[in-house]
Amino acid sequence: MPTIFIDGDACPVKQEVYRVGRRYGVRVKVVADSWMRVPEDNGVELIVVKGDFDAADDWIIEHVSEGDIVVTGDIPLADRCLKLGARVLGLRGREFTEDSIGEAMAGRELSSELRDLGIQTGGPKPFDKRDRSHFLQKLDAMLHTS
Repeated sequence: MPTIFIDGDACPVKQEVYRVGRRYGVRVKVVADSWMRVPEDNGVELIVVKGDFDAADDWIIEHVSEGDIVVTGDIPLADRCLKLGARVLGLRGREFTEDSIGEAMAGRELSSELRDLGIQTGGPKPFDKRDRSHFLQKLDAMLHTS
């Protein structure tokens, strides 16, 4: 079974991952730059990483293995994880793949350039129940195909 790594600092679906991890007996590692409450469960571990802005991302990269699942909204981290053979699931249930990550990276870069020019890009839509449900379905499917 794979390990699920959560890029934990701004993840709205941690509770869902804990529940799915418990159901399948999968280890869950929550990686963050500060302490947060996690279930007192043998399968869930909090790793607090101090350092620069990307320290938590770098920790995930150093510890993720082929076939593990990484839950993140961070597109550059998703790209790095894919290159190591991990599977990556976005916070709204989008599975990043080798085929889709280039488009995601380009969109991120375009939005960054527009913001640098002073153009407001609006940001993502609010996270809702459909997003949560879609995420759960995709995570369940990923564990079934592991």
